[in-house]
Amino acid sequence: MKLLQSLRLALGGLLVAGLAACGGGGGGASNGTLRLALTDAPACGYDAVNVTIEKVRVHKSDSAGDADGGWAEIVLNPARRVNLLDLTNGVLDELGQTPLPAGKYTQLRLVLTANSGSNPLANSVVFTDTKAEVALKTPSGQQSGLKTNIDIDIAPNRLADFVLDFDACKSVVYAGTSGQYLLKPVLIMIPRYISGVSGFVNASIVNGTTTVSLQQGGVIIKSTTPRSDGTFLLQPVAPGSYTLVLTGSGRATAVVTSVPVVTDTVTALNTSGTALNPAVSATGTVNGTVNGTAPLVLDTLVRAQQILTGGTTVEVAGRFVDGLGNYAYLLPVDAPQVAPYVVVPGPLVFVADAGAAGQYTLRASLTGFADKTAIRPVLTSGATITTNFTFP
Repeated sequence: MKLLQSLRLALGGLLVAGLAACGGGGGGASNGTLRLALTDAPACGYDAVNVTIEKVRVHKSDSAGDADGGWAEIVLNPARRVNLLDLTNGVLDELGQTPLPAGKYTQLRLVLTANSGSNPLANSVVFTDTKAEVALKTPSGQQSGLKTNIDIDIAPNRLADFVLDFDACKSVVYAGTSGQYLLKPVLIMIPRYISGVSGFVNASIVNGTTTVSLQQGGVIIKSTTPRSDGTFLLQPVAPGSYTLVLTGSGRATAVVTSVPVVTDTVTALNTSGTALNPAVSATGTVNGTVNGTAPLVLDTLVRAQQILTGGTTVEVAGRFVDGLGNYAYLLPVDAPQVAPYVVVPGPLVFVADAGAAGQYTLRASLTGFADKTAIRPVLTSGATITTNFTFP
């Protein structure tokens, strides 16, 4: 908590330290204001994922280079170290606000401090099982920043309020034979919605692997790990209709369909007396290797999805391949438990979807290429199914 407080103090009052030639940081009538906060999705098997932030940069051109004019910067001086895993269940950490010339901004870069001899753990991961802290190697060219495409409009005399979502789970990659862990950040920019979904998971199944997510079309929109008491909050989330998915080690997947999210409202999924508690399930393994030209294929995301009776697709597991192009998931083989959403106090009525038991589709996604999919044979208890993909 002290880390978060220090970050808020450091960032909350920061002004733009060096607005580049895009128009300066004055308060003229042609300026609007950008406010940013930081949040995180859950990490996989880690107690901490630490990053040290130096600055945030934005530009109107998605192709602007590091040395080009037109950048606006929020500089942290000194740089601050943040544990991303403190930023789940709707917790936001304010990154301050700054005036910007009006217009559309399409590129954001998050610049992190590189690990060095004097600061070897500027970026690091702490493992849940061993409690060991290991340095995260940042990509080459780190000083140019971690690029993500954005699409935000800064209007004159208006506040553009956004959240930078840093997905720690998908951002930590095992390098392979070197034994190193790489930080390959996955960042998205979302408006600061008040709306979301809250609920309860049975506290007995809360551990480092239990995850609750809101999905659309088999794509995770927002996810979190329940708190130790089983409560969870998925926020900020845009208004719409979602599928809520609960996954946990050795448990059947629980799915709630057609969960409504309404403007400026947090939807209650259930009560403490009806906390989600899916049945114990046997497991099997799906694994494989993504082949192709390195390092290109090392940016491949492999997801294990299920298609439920009625056509709803859900993601049960998904990560980027490791430094050797490998992936592996331990998945439940018993039928997913599915319930349609009902207004609290409900209760939600779950029914086993026997037709989807052990049925998985693997989807490999690599930017610039069409997704590759493979429908696998029924996964059974203790079995291993290996599926390799090749790009292009």
